[in-house]
Amino acid sequence: MSEALALTAAVDRLADRFRSMPQSRLRGAVPGHASRAAAALALAARLAATALELEGEPPRAFPAAGDFAVGDQLAVAGHDLAAATGDEAVLAAALAEVAALAELVA
Repeated sequence: MSEALALTAAVDRLADRFRSMPQSRLRGAVPGHASRAAAALALAARLAATALELEGEPPRAFPAAGDFAVGDQLAVAGHDLAAATGDEAVLAAALAEVAALAELVA
């Protein structure tokens, strides 16, 4: 499986977990973040920033659309990054971040 496919599959699985979390779990603190939703939003912002950089676009603020939207935001950012590059090292690093978040919010 290519790194791009692995990243999109992993980000989709994690996004589905966030979409199905109750509010109390989304808002629960995890190490380094005020909540699971905040941790997901931070990762989505990093993935989006990397995609923008690779596409030669200027950095932009990543919107906080609310706790219940972080799964969708994570999925979109991960798919955007996978589409922006074929660089296996960049994709592998992103995949490692997704795996780390999945473990953190388990």
